Amino acid sequence: RDYGISGQIGLERNLQEYLDKLLAVTAECKRVLKPEGTMFWNHGDSYGGSGMGAGTKIKKESFSHAVRPKTEKGRSKSLMAQNYRLAIRMEDEQGWYWPNTIIWHKPNAMPSSVKDRFSVDYEPMFFFTKSEKHYFEQQFEPANVRENEYRRTLRRKNAEHYNLKTPYRGNFPKSTGDPTRRNMRSVWRISTKSYTGPHSAVFPPDLIITPIRAGCPRGGIVLDPFMGSGTTALVAKMLGRNYIGIEINPKDIKTAEDRLRQEILFYYENRTKT
Repeated sequence: RDYGISGQIGLERNLQEYLDKLLAVTAECKRVLKPEGTMFWNHGDSYGGSGMGAGTKIKKESFSHAVRPKTEKGRSKSLMAQNYRLAIRMEDEQGWYWPNTIIWHKPNAMPSSVKDRFSVDYEPMFFFTKSEKHYFEQQFEPANVRENEYRRTLRRKNAEHYNLKTPYRGNFPKSTGDPTRRNMRSVWRISTKSYTGPHSAVFPPDLIITPIRAGCPRGGIVLDPFMGSGTTALVAKMLGRNYIGIEINPKDIKTAEDRLRQEILFYYENRTKT
């Protein structure tokens, strides 16, 4: 991506340089994170030999054009795996723990005209922690009660057959007393949302709610090193968390500040009325 600002990340000469720059960011995130802290890293991928290759002119609404320097383009029509390369280096070189990879499934993903592969309708979100013992508030989702009962019956029969001492209690009843709930799964079906502002990489607020609830207690601090239009800060504030946002582009900072003032005021006014 080209954000039209000096010092930006995204138009490096090669993949190695790009990953090195991001690793410098993740290293600082780990440095300032509390020992029990968590980090959720949403990162899509790109194809080698794509239209973002060497010398491509990148047109933006707010900028005339920018020319990407000559770069390695990767194998044509092959995924670069830039996100997983980064995650593996974070684990191997920086010592991050990697409990989960969450799949953000986009049911309203943009149509694709490709005919020699499947259309991509998801992005991975990596769940990292600084230490083995970390803060995590368990999140729940509706359970398939019929499936739960089937597994309970199957486990009981196996227990009788193999003389097992630990009977199956289903997914949740023992811990929550509610058989209609289960531990939240790692595939999240969340539609993308339209945004009328100038920023070009806005994710839906619904994508941020669960990570903040699970990874940060009320009154805690949520840090976003790429604040953009301020979605993370907005959701953090509405969920009773504090926030710190880092953004390189002064125009985006102004956009985020204006958006936060307007939407947070609207949120609290309407919550008071209801």
